[in-house]
Amino acid sequence: MPVGLPVIPETITVHLGAPDEPAPNVTLPFMDYIMNVASSEIYPTWPEEAIRANVYAQISYALNRVYTEYYRSRGYDFDITNSTRYDQYFVNGRDIFENIQRIVGDIFNDYVRRQGTVEPLFAQYCNGTTVTCDGLSQWGSVELAQAGYTPYRILQNYYGNNIDIVQNAPIGGPTPSAPANPLRLDSSGGEVRQLQIRLNRISDNYPNIPKIRYPNGIFGFDTEEAVKAFQRTFNLTDDGIVGNATWYAIQRIYTAVKRLNSLTSEGLRYNEVDRQFPSTLSLGDQNSGVALLQYYLDYLSAYYDTIPPLEADGVFGPSTRDAVYAAQTSLGLPADGVVGEQTWNAIVDAYYGIVRRIPVTYTEGNTIPFGGVTLRQGSESESVRVLQEYLSFIAEYFPEIPAVTPTGYFGPRTEASVRAFQETVGLPVSGLVNAVTWGEITDLYSDLYIGSRLGEGQYPGTPVGE
Repeated sequence: MPVGLPVIPETITVHLGAPDEPAPNVTLPFMDYIMNVASSEIYPTWPEEAIRANVYAQISYALNRVYTEYYRSRGYDFDITNSTRYDQYFVNGRDIFENIQRIVGDIFNDYVRRQGTVEPLFAQYCNGTTVTCDGLSQWGSVELAQAGYTPYRILQNYYGNNIDIVQNAPIGGPTPSAPANPLRLDSSGGEVRQLQIRLNRISDNYPNIPKIRYPNGIFGFDTEEAVKAFQRTFNLTDDGIVGNATWYAIQRIYTAVKRLNSLTSEGLRYNEVDRQFPSTLSLGDQNSGVALLQYYLDYLSAYYDTIPPLEADGVFGPSTRDAVYAAQTSLGLPADGVVGEQTWNAIVDAYYGIVRRIPVTYTEGNTIPFGGVTLRQGSESESVRVLQEYLSFIAEYFPEIPAVTPTGYFGPRTEASVRAFQETVGLPVSGLVNAVTWGEITDLYSDLYIGSRLGEGQYPGTPVGE
């Protein structure tokens, strides 16, 4: 059953056929799904007001399927089909029109609902020529747009005056929500610094994007040049301004290159991981056992294309349930989205299978998985030494985090550094390094290290070849 207000899912799983038809599933980012549906169902030459009205309907339709768990609650292992008899038209692997990519990037976390309700509107629609229905007429929306109607008025014409468009709905999973205001030259703050770190990380795989010399949270000319280069690379308007479309494109490409790096990286080191089954975990649970589960699943997602990545926030929401479904299916278990002892052991065993032969040691630029033992003041081990190496490197970019000497002993200075890190990234400030804190430290270390590497001829503000 739905829990709380709707969130835009990080991914959606599409069945490539009718519900009961034997056919493969494909899981992809929700935004990419909407771009595909829009490119498959409408014409890019239509007036923009008509395109936007149709995209609002397509988002709301898909989100209704996800939020109401229409197929999941009936025992299916997908969220929606590509059969136009039941759902929206989706063509796996198709090209996306550039203007539709831009429009969807702007509004993919907006949806339509009835006033006074929570549930996304089940926004039925049809082409309005060969097929008619009670919902939006796609060709009719073109005529209304040509008559000067706004997207909202077009939607009201078909769905009634008692509708609202919910804007900037929160994003499920690890994708951070876009800033309230577009980022541009002279903007500053934590969102700018996050943008700079991610662009530098992306530039390691796309060397035509220039490096940003100082990822210090100040949007200068080198940041603007990096943004423009990114926009040109991914067919966005190259204005150097980071609005919704550019922000989410950066997050999507960042996630992709991070997963690529995880799959091809060398030097991962092994340390024993706590295997103890905490308790049965299911939708709605919030505890440290959920956070540890999410850490394992997120780690496995780099090696199993079928398992989506997760943020280890300790909340067992729909994204975690979907990842559990995927893991159970991938590991040959009955798929019910609930983590009992059998599922827990299978997930942890899979984790062991990846890191079993790798010893614990610090290798510059590489990160190792969490060892399963919470580190705290008084701990003394090679894992502590590795932690201190990570923190010291991060401190070069974040002056609010004090550097520590890599001694292998967890003393008051190391605890102070851990506390400062936790406060900086928004974690509970405990001074303890559990799976969640370890994962955040290694993620940031990896982004900063890889983002600081210069390719041949690649200098801050200068793409390769110029």
